[in-house]
Amino acid sequence: MRLNKKYGPWAVVTGASSGLGEQFALQLAHEGENVVLVARREDRLQALAERCRAAGGVDASVLPLDLEKPGALESLDGETAALDVGLLVDNAGFGYMGKMIGQKPDRLARMIYLNCTVALLTAQRFARRFKARGGGGIIVSASLAGFQATPNMAAYGATKGFDLLFSEGLADELRGTGVDVLALCPGSTATEFGKVAGSKSGGQGGMRPEPVVAEALRALGRKDVVVTGLANKLVAHLLGPLLPRRFVTSMSGRAIGRMVPREE
Repeated sequence: MRLNKKYGPWAVVTGASSGLGEQFALQLAHEGENVVLVARREDRLQALAERCRAAGGVDASVLPLDLEKPGALESLDGETAALDVGLLVDNAGFGYMGKMIGQKPDRLARMIYLNCTVALLTAQRFARRFKARGGGGIIVSASLAGFQATPNMAAYGATKGFDLLFSEGLADELRGTGVDVLALCPGSTATEFGKVAGSKSGGQGGMRPEPVVAEALRALGRKDVVVTGLANKLVAHLLGPLLPRRFVTSMSGRAIGRMVPREE
């Protein structure tokens, strides 16, 4: 079944200007969904809107918003109130690599607010709308990092653990209402995420975003949580539960530590 037949004609994608958000927009357009593209960088959103229109012959609306700013969620509500939105990709967020004691408090606070508070409040607003309309879908971008502690990226991993547990709880609360909720948990993905977070690789390496998004769209309505990639599934569902938590934490810290610049 095409997504627009199940969830309605419009989808909202936050964090749409790059990475997984950009790919969600393109794949949803290909599925026949009209898309509302939400992010800070208007020039990128305009270019993406043109690609979405070309990909699926759909309508694409650009909404340049900084979701960290006061009143942003109210603006998102107002700008989409007249649209029959049935799908939310709750994707806005960023990471921050390095030892906790050396990280900037203001950036940590911004990350926690965007990754947790904004993600939750955005999902809450659309969950209310979807329940009232009798159905909808919500995809929350969590992470493989949410399954265990992540030394050298400790606060980010904690935010993704929040997103994962919040999404699972919301999925259960909404079961039977026609509203599907999915926590998307990718591992390392070749997007701008690494560059913004401070990775030595600059975001290169890992899975391509295309199969990550495709797997998420297939899982929506069938699962509450999807971990993308076979190796990541093994870490989340087999090695993590079987091995001692301290050992898993140490292994995670060493893996992330190889990506952190020496000066960090």
